[in-house]
Amino acid sequence: MIDSDVLDRVLNEARCHGAGFAEVYAEDRRNTGVAFDDGRVDGVSSGRDRGAGIRVVNGVTTGYAHTSDLSERGLLAAARAAADAAGSANGGTVTVALDACTPGAGTRVDVDPQSVPKARRVEMLTEVDEIARSVNGAVTQVSAGLSDSYRSVLIANSDGVFVTDEVTRVLFRVSVVADGDLGMQTGAESLGFTGGWEVFDRYSLIDLATEAAEQAVRKLHARPAPSGQLPVVIAQGTGGVLFHEACGHGLEADHIAKGASVYAGRMGELVASPLVTLVDDGTVDGEWGTRSFDDEGQPTRRNVLIENGVLVDYMWDHIRARDEERAPSGNGRRQDYASLPMVRMTNTFVLAGEDNPADIISSTEHGVYVAKLGGGSVNTASGDFVFGMRDAYLIENGQITEPLREGNLIGNGPQVLSDIDMLGNDFAMGGPGTCGKDGQGVPVGTGQPTLRVSSMTIGGTAA
Repeated sequence: MIDSDVLDRVLNEARCHGAGFAEVYAEDRRNTGVAFDDGRVDGVSSGRDRGAGIRVVNGVTTGYAHTSDLSERGLLAAARAAADAAGSANGGTVTVALDACTPGAGTRVDVDPQSVPKARRVEMLTEVDEIARSVNGAVTQVSAGLSDSYRSVLIANSDGVFVTDEVTRVLFRVSVVADGDLGMQTGAESLGFTGGWEVFDRYSLIDLATEAAEQAVRKLHARPAPSGQLPVVIAQGTGGVLFHEACGHGLEADHIAKGASVYAGRMGELVASPLVTLVDDGTVDGEWGTRSFDDEGQPTRRNVLIENGVLVDYMWDHIRARDEERAPSGNGRRQDYASLPMVRMTNTFVLAGEDNPADIISSTEHGVYVAKLGGGSVNTASGDFVFGMRDAYLIENGQITEPLREGNLIGNGPQVLSDIDMLGNDFAMGGPGTCGKDGQGVPVGTGQPTLRVSSMTIGGTAA
């Protein structure tokens, strides 16, 4: 994308005021999507965006400039702008020596999504629509989409880092509305894969469409969710998003440095049930948050954050790791070339335990079984969170019985971690997610085995 000699000159220009660190991040991004709604094609889109961002760190001040002009002239202008923004009276000349370029492994792609005609995508979505509607006459609306993205990146910095990487992702989503006497209910499923179109040979879109429709139809006859404190069993895969939000953000080093996390200053302490080991791993094959390198050119890796209930590490970006004189953890991420990197999760999950999932349910006399969690939010400073229950059921006498209408799970991250009293041996990753932080969204994966929280607050509507 950019010649190494040009990168040398741009990095030197970025440090023209004596800044301690400079970085060039360039990307070429392409995407294609087909949306299907109400039995017809709702939109076909494709796009391409190229550009570079230049970051200059001078003491505690960061300057950042970005440009869509990848010529040497355009890059030098952005470098000067970033240097001026960082500011310094030191002056002087600093020579940057880049290491040899290290290419990332890139995404393994057996079937290039760009080789799949748009007509074939429409055929697939038409079948999804027909299958979902055939589940029950109450289904009134089906929305579905197929999309793919390709991203080629180059990262070079004044520490000598010089890497390139390529990432391909494909995504399917379906949402179904069913209408009954008590109003409308919804169901949704999605499938995301870091790889090529071959994922659709391994997973059935028909099964996903059927499950989404059945979710919506089941909720037409559901009873109101209970209110109050109850044991909660969360099905494998779906609950990973709870840990992402309820404790993952609190383990990001920027929140720790600001003292804006309940986990600040607690390294080495017991912060969860001894059953819990929490991992963030950007190397898991095919998962939504997987990369060879993060967006600062650091290799992604497996990072154990909580081990047998004890807090053992945080997630780090390059700059904070340098300040602490430790290795980065591969968690510096950004939405695009126009965005500054920050500490972000990749694929975050709780490792499997030893309990049989059937025993977890049978040993719960009265509680709630959550088959699918919905969206949520968390206050990282306090750990308090609220999550929706998209697909939930009552547990009575150790058996899953009636479906429940949507309600909320309300709790505190550290408290929930401590209250996990059973952990299944059936680990699974969940669906693709987009993590939002400071206005940026990045793809992430989550997962966990079936587990039980001994007591959580259910925000339902039942009297």
